[in-house]
Amino acid sequence: MTKITIPDLHRKKQQGEKIFGVVAWDTHMAAIADRVGVDIVSVGDTVGKNLWGHDTMFEITMDEMVIVTRAVRRGVKRALVSADFPYGPLQEGVDSAVRAAIRLVKEAGIDLLKLDGAADYPEVVEALTRAGIPVWAQFGLTPQTALASGIPYENQAGATEAAAGMQERLIAEAKAMEAAGAVLLDFTNSGPVIGPKVVEAVSIPVIGGFGGGPWLDGRVRLAQAVVGYNIAALDKEPSGYANVARVIHDALSECAEDVRSGRQIKGQPGR
Repeated sequence: MTKITIPDLHRKKQQGEKIFGVVAWDTHMAAIADRVGVDIVSVGDTVGKNLWGHDTMFEITMDEMVIVTRAVRRGVKRALVSADFPYGPLQEGVDSAVRAAIRLVKEAGIDLLKLDGAADYPEVVEALTRAGIPVWAQFGLTPQTALASGIPYENQAGATEAAAGMQERLIAEAKAMEAAGAVLLDFTNSGPVIGPKVVEAVSIPVIGGFGGGPWLDGRVRLAQAVVGYNIAALDKEPSGYANVARVIHDALSECAEDVRSGRQIKGQPGR
């Protein structure tokens, strides 16, 4: 099994091959994604809200990010492992960001650091690059930038030529992050107009999650969204590729019925 490298990602862009990344938060999901052959397994800081039930994304701590990234690292043999910062180290400045990144490298074994909001902190991208830590730099339209631009957030992916000023800024941000040393870009809410222009403007791969599409060099998707592992899927059929929540619900219900009926449960001696 040949391990994926950053030059492999760059080569994929040059050859027109799509890059696929999956967000995962546990050993088994990461191992399954790795066996599928994904290029990147990303440990997102949304783990607190989407998996552990935190009220906001700001509650996740650095200690928790180290723990969850270690779990993912144990399940991955081939893909690159990336992790996000929790809210704090980036906003506190260069020194704080470098210390946090070094900790994720030494304690959690990351191959790549995903830096959300990197366009506002090019000096951090440069410092991390000097420290030998590859940066996956995120930028793009957010609810905040949409408010400033006048483009409704729900229509961000459809941003048109009318937003020429914004397009110029996004292209400039992409080029600036490449110049600062980023090895990969995460363009959120790219849309089919500006997305291809950014892809053409830089030599490093540009991939994206929400609001992205086939016009980018690749995609990254939350594994739970792909498989429908969310309690909401019990009430409304998910739009992904499966409904794992329903499978789990039905399996647990069947197990409960066996217990209550005095039968041996499956997978135990005597069954």
